Amino acid sequence: MLFCNCRHAIPPKYPVPTSILIIEDETPIADVLAYALKSEGYVTQHCTLGGEGLAQLRSGKFALAIMDVGLPDMSGFDVCRQARTYTDIPILFLTARSEEVDRIVGLEIWADDYVTKPFSSREVVARVRVILRRLGQAATGANSSWFEVDAASARIRFCGALLELTRYEYLLLKFLLEQPGRIYARDLLMDAIWRDALDTSDRTVDTHIKTLRAKLKAVRDDLDPIVTHRGMGYSAANGNGQ
Repeated sequence: MLFCNCRHAIPPKYPVPTSILIIEDETPIADVLAYALKSEGYVTQHCTLGGEGLAQLRSGKFALAIMDVGLPDMSGFDVCRQARTYTDIPILFLTARSEEVDRIVGLEIWADDYVTKPFSSREVVARVRVILRRLGQAATGANSSWFEVDAASARIRFCGALLELTRYEYLLLKFLLEQPGRIYARDLLMDAIWRDALDTSDRTVDTHIKTLRAKLKAVRDDLDPIVTHRGMGYSAANGNGQ
């Protein structure tokens, strides 16, 4: 899997704190975690149910999730299994169960770490920092890359959310991301992406850009990674948001 690095990533126009989702039905525990994380510069959001947590994770705006295993409506393991169908952000489990089998199950469903209650909030924050650092994020909470391109499976994730793209939408977005900031004329894009296509028109590029933007906006409506240059063509936004 190819993670977009400095060359492919499109940073935001201004730095924003890393957002962390806390899925925990015991409000006092969530409050302690939120206070400790905010003291380190993170932004937190709290929900008490697994179903609500799944909906929040679909937004793609979180860099990491801290999740209790024993939730009222469903287990944290089930939340993790479902979340892994559309996001691969790090997940740190909180649990009152210390049995070895729980640890194995938690890690086998792609959890990134596991903390047993009672725990030190400082320890949890330290584990969060280590996980984010391991993924290439700054400990102060720098925003993660917007895009992750998996060329082997022809898939692209935007802010952690898997995009449902047609073949040509995938090829077009991947092509633009290869050189952020470079302006591609419509003719060049037609030649690069649709050279074998039988059914095209003068509006082919514009139509695909429109559908791509709609799919990106469905994930994050505050971001606009594709830039229109009137009379010239299109580009993926560069580090200056241009």
